[in-house]
Amino acid sequence: MGVPARRQAPDLAQACNVNTPPSRGGCKGGGAGPSLPAARRAGRRAWAIVAAAALALAAPASAQTLPYHADPDAREILPNLTPVPAIRFLTTADFPPFNFRDANGELIGFNVDLARRICAEVNVACTIQAWPWEQAANALSDSQGDALIAGLAMTPENGELFDFSAIYLALPGRFVTRAEAIAGFSPAGLAGRQVAVRAGSAHETFMATYLPAAELVRFDSELEALDAVRSGAVHAYFGDAMRAAFWLNDNLACCGFAGDPYFRPHLFGEGLTIAVPAGNDPVRHALDWALVRLKDNGILDELYLRWFPVGFY
Repeated sequence: MGVPARRQAPDLAQACNVNTPPSRGGCKGGGAGPSLPAARRAGRRAWAIVAAAALALAAPASAQTLPYHADPDAREILPNLTPVPAIRFLTTADFPPFNFRDANGELIGFNVDLARRICAEVNVACTIQAWPWEQAANALSDSQGDALIAGLAMTPENGELFDFSAIYLALPGRFVTRAEAIAGFSPAGLAGRQVAVRAGSAHETFMATYLPAAELVRFDSELEALDAVRSGAVHAYFGDAMRAAFWLNDNLACCGFAGDPYFRPHLFGEGLTIAVPAGNDPVRHALDWALVRLKDNGILDELYLRWFPVGFY
C-alpha cells in the first residue's frame, strides 16, 4: 500500500505558510514547501505558540457554532459496547492544529482532544498513539489500532480498506474582504469586480462556474491573494476558509469574512472523518454516536472554538 491521500490543513512552517497546506510529497498546489526537519520543527514551534494563544483567547462556545455535519440518525444507534472495551486511536504528530507536539513534546491538537472526548462520551478506555504519516494507515490495516484520526481522505482507494465515521469538520470556501466592505457584501455584487484566487485551485473553479461575471485575479499562493485584499488591490478573495482564518488571526484590523460559507464536497472535499478498518461497525457506530452527542452537548463547538479562535463558518 502506498502513502494514502490526506486532507489538507494549514502549515505555519515557513514557505508553505497558509499558501500551500502540506500534502504528502510537498506542498500541494503551490511552490515546493520545506522538507527539512528544521522546517517541520519550526512549524510545530509556531503552532505551540498559536495553541497557547488559542487557549488564552478562546471565545465562549456561544460565539460561533459548528454546522451540523453528523448524521442525526446516529442518535438512535446506541452502540453495543460489549465488543468495544477500548478505542485505540492512531494519529500523527505533524498535522497542526489537529495533531502535533507542543514545545514540551506533548501530543496535542483538535483531533487529540476530540479523540479523548469521544472515549469519555462512550465511556471506554482510550489510548492515542502517534505514528509517522506514511505508516499510520498501514498500522490501522494491521490492527495496531481501532481508529485513525489524522485527516485520511475519503478516496476510492482508501474506501477499499477503511470505513469512515460521520464528518466532524467540513472545510468550506469563503470570501474575505476589507472590513468596510463586509456589511454590504453580496456575491451578486461581484460582477465586474476583482476577486483574488489561487491559480489552479478548486476555488478558482468554483468562481468560474458559479460567479463568472467576477473578474478573477490569479495568484501563485493564497497568502499573496489575501495580501492583495489587505492592500486594496482587489475587492475580495475566495478560497479555503480554514486557511484564511489563520491569516485573519493577524489581520482582523483590516479584513474579515464576508457572506456565507460555501460547502461543495465535489470541489473542496468531503471534510474530516475518522477511519476504521473496513467492517468494524461496532467502533464506527460508537464514533458516530459520540459525535452526535458531542455536537448536541456543545463540546464539539467548545473544541472548535478552542483551536480555531477565528471561526471559519
